[in-house]
Amino acid sequence: MAAGERESREYMERHGLPALLHRITALLLYHRPERPRQFVLQVLEAERRGAAERPRLLDEAGMDSAFRMMDAAGRGFVTAAQCRAALEALGLSPAELHVGDEEEVTLAEFKEAVKKMLPKGWTL
Repeated sequence: MAAGERESREYMERHGLPALLHRITALLLYHRPERPRQFVLQVLEAERRGAAERPRLLDEAGMDSAFRMMDAAGRGFVTAAQCRAALEALGLSPAELHVGDEEEVTLAEFKEAVKKMLPKGWTL
């Protein structure tokens, strides 16, 4: 790698720019605002003010909905295999879920797993 490229990468990492750009892109694709540039400016302003005011990618209601879709029978749990499929659909690594395929996963456990896997600031 050339010195200039290495310096550029170090600069980006030092200022947290790859994570910020990834977050902005994910928020744009999730919210699909009518005015994307204005939305990006709002996200950047919220970042400047702090995490408490950031737009969220996945809230409690969204996690509840995802779980209810898996638990159509209303049993209060899903299998780990179902949970892994949902995590993958959310773009998360199902390998991070450390339970056997036939074990039951409750809503609380599902939410806990999602919150651990999402980058900081992406959930409520």
